[in-house]
Amino acid sequence: MRFAIVGAGAIGTVHARLLSSLDAELVAVVDTDLERAQQLADQYGARAGADMDSVYSDVDAVSICLPSALHADAAIEALYAGKHVLVEKPVDITLAAADRLIAAQQETGRTVSVISQRRFQEPVTRIKQAVDAGTLGRITSGIVESAFYRPQSYYDGDGWRGTLAIDGGGALMNQGIHALDLLVWMLGRPISVSAQTGQLAHENIEVEDVAAATITFESGAIGLLLASTAAYPGRPVRLSIHGDRGTAVMDDDRLTVLTGTDELGEQSPTSVAHLAQYRDFIAAAQEGRPPAVTLADGRRSLATVLAVYESARAGRPVELKEA
Repeated sequence: MRFAIVGAGAIGTVHARLLSSLDAELVAVVDTDLERAQQLADQYGARAGADMDSVYSDVDAVSICLPSALHADAAIEALYAGKHVLVEKPVDITLAAADRLIAAQQETGRTVSVISQRRFQEPVTRIKQAVDAGTLGRITSGIVESAFYRPQSYYDGDGWRGTLAIDGGGALMNQGIHALDLLVWMLGRPISVSAQTGQLAHENIEVEDVAAATITFESGAIGLLLASTAAYPGRPVRLSIHGDRGTAVMDDDRLTVLTGTDELGEQSPTSVAHLAQYRDFIAAAQEGRPPAVTLADGRRSLATVLAVYESARAGRPVELKEA
């Protein structure tokens, strides 16, 4: 499958490296900064362009690696050009934008997936299998921590990071959404959120660097969430899922507890998870099936993030209503 990457920044560079490890071809890199696009394209023998029209002729799929608020519009443009689309998280920063993208996908019939590579980590897939198989019994609670650290230079280095208009949020929207997605994937449909956010360790940003929330799910299960970019020196995501017959825990990117299993065995490195999502996306496009991570999944995680922000602003619990 022939790919174009839209956005030649740090995330676009990651995607280019991933494609070089797959049975796929990077044929074009698009960026309004043509020099930056050319630098990345030259590394992989691709061509560079300053606009998407310049790459459509021989491309099957497009990876959207732009700042968050630009995701949906770029993805919609690619869909109507007849391309399959893999869009970085979050799907966008508003539900209206996400819904426009969903409508475009339904109209064009092309494959669209949202990057949620942590779902493909081996410890996570084993926990999900235990949940689905009933091994843990009725799921009663879950806890997820995304305790990262980003220095001030992280926000100062790009004009869009830490802004409401383009980034859409901070530690939760940009980093913690991966961890939140795991909690929602395990526990089901969230129905209410009570949250607090803070800006504690960074300056000149419009967004939070700490967010904490209690999430109630349709099943009655209760989830706890912490997302931070102010937790020096930073830790890997930690996930705990509890049921009335068992518990499963991922810590330091390894499955450390799984009730009923004495020997956890060798586990694949975390680095293969991103590749696994790419492989799933390519196979879904070729087979005409839904990808493992759908636009509906991306929308649900975004809706939960936005509910956290609404609750924190209002100082009260808020309900989630899904379209």
